[in-house]
Amino acid sequence: MISGRTRVFALLGDPVSHSLSPAMHNAAFHALGLEAAYVPLRCSAEDVEPLIRALVAAGGGGNITIPHKEVAAGAVRRLHDRARLFGACNTFWGVGGESVGDNTDAEGLLDALDQLAPPDSGWLVAGTGGSARAVAGAARERGAGIAVLSRDPARQASFEDWVRSAGVAVVPRETCGVLINATPLGLGSRDLLPIPLQLAPAAVVALDLVYSRGETPWIHMLRANGVRAADGRGMLVAQGAAAFERWFPGVPAPREIMRAAVDAALR
Repeated sequence: MISGRTRVFALLGDPVSHSLSPAMHNAAFHALGLEAAYVPLRCSAEDVEPLIRALVAAGGGGNITIPHKEVAAGAVRRLHDRARLFGACNTFWGVGGESVGDNTDAEGLLDALDQLAPPDSGWLVAGTGGSARAVAGAARERGAGIAVLSRDPARQASFEDWVRSAGVAVVPRETCGVLINATPLGLGSRDLLPIPLQLAPAAVVALDLVYSRGETPWIHMLRANGVRAADGRGMLVAQGAAAFERWFPGVPAPREIMRAAVDAALR
């Protein structure tokens, strides 16, 4: 039941209507008897800072999704190391009245990727936004090089420069055994495939950060060609659990309940 003591958490981004974060987190709150509620809020970049400030002032917090993760990194008062390194924030909460930001995407990505038993090789990532920065950060933690795929050559070159500055090697696409879609491609039924398989002849594992009912066309294509592939639901749960534990220190996230809520919503 919503009351005057309810802590409000929100997902800030555009679009947000497709997100299963509300179903996942509200299931977790209900299971643990927490007086909290999670809502999706579609917003512009200009809205991010005042919304974060208002939610934190009221005792809540939330998450940031496409395309505002980089904006959010500059909107919070204090950034944890990962968010500072990535220049992208996907989780925020309050400490002592100040907004604090972190990035749990790399934790979620590595958890999901490990389920696929990735080879010791480079990663080919599609995208150059906040999610792609988290991919590069995760690659750095694993000692993997990355190749970048973008429809905008200037953005690709700029992102590759940032990757090198973050201490990650840029490697040839054709040597990459891991494919990661860090773009929104797949949210729409008529979207192009984010990484055509002919660009990655060495691919054996793929992770799509997008999730949808019945999984994305890219995932189906990859599996039909013998690639071990998973959509973004595993990463969603893992990064969501990490965010939950930032909001409620000392309270273990109910991961199985969160996963069950996501799976039920995608049936």
